[in-house]
Amino acid sequence: MQEVYEFLKKCGTYYLATVEGDQPRVRPFGTVDIFEGKLYIQTGKVKDVSKQIQANPKVELCAFADGKWLRVSGKLVRDDRVEAKKHMLDNYPELKGMYSAEDDNTEVLYFEDATATFYSFTEAPKVIKF
Repeated sequence: MQEVYEFLKKCGTYYLATVEGDQPRVRPFGTVDIFEGKLYIQTGKVKDVSKQIQANPKVELCAFADGKWLRVSGKLVRDDRVEAKKHMLDNYPELKGMYSAEDDNTEVLYFEDATATFYSFTEAPKVIKF
C-alpha cells in the first residue's frame, strides 16, 4: 500500500470514478493519506461525489506519471472520527480554509478490499491488494 500512496502523492492529481444511477462520473482529486494502516481520500459531504459514494461505495481511481499508470478499485468507507479528519487536514493544510476536523462537512474515506494495479507499456502489471 505504501507504494500506491507514494505513486499517488507523486502524481499530485488522480481521477476518481463513481456511479450515479447508470452514469459514470469522473473527477480530479488530489488528497491521499495513510492513517492507521489504511489508504484514505478526502472530500466534502455536501458534494455530489460524496452522495454517489454513499449510494454505491464501489469506486475506481486512475493516475499517470512517468509512463506508468495506476488503477485502484475497491470500496470506500466513511470514517467520521475527528482523529482521521485531523490527520488528513494536517497533511493538506491548504484545505483548512474550507474544511475543519470538527465540521459536519469534512469527509474522509478509506479503501476496503482494494486492488491496485500498476501498468506500463514495458513491464508486466503489478498487483497489490489491501
